[in-house]
Amino acid sequence: CPEALFKPELLGLEMTGMHQTAYNSIMKCDIDIRKDLYNNCVMSGGSTMFAGIAARVQKEMEALAPSSMKIKVIAPPERQFSVWIGGSILASLSTFQQMWVSKTEYDEMGPTIVHRKCF
Repeated sequence: CPEALFKPELLGLEMTGMHQTAYNSIMKCDIDIRKDLYNNCVMSGGSTMFAGIAARVQKEMEALAPSSMKIKVIAPPERQFSVWIGGSILASLSTFQQMWVSKTEYDEMGPTIVHRKCF
């Protein structure tokens, strides 16, 4: 596994590793859903295709989570495309079309148009 995904400081970055980021995100959620989140850690994106990465995430998450918590890391074989597929599905929803930002809108308003339309 590329160690920098777990220890970004190796690249001089001041941020947490992917396992710590996932753990921190779960801990910010309502206590009633944490068990489900720990039991459904889904790997997605091309950076998750490294051999052994799912097992490493599992091990690191188990070290952070309460010992009684069951951790399940899911690594679908087609996960390098998951982000693109999810984005394409989202973009095709009629309810999402109101959030589309045209180049003209972005050129005129800058990044604030995203906040105006999406939040």
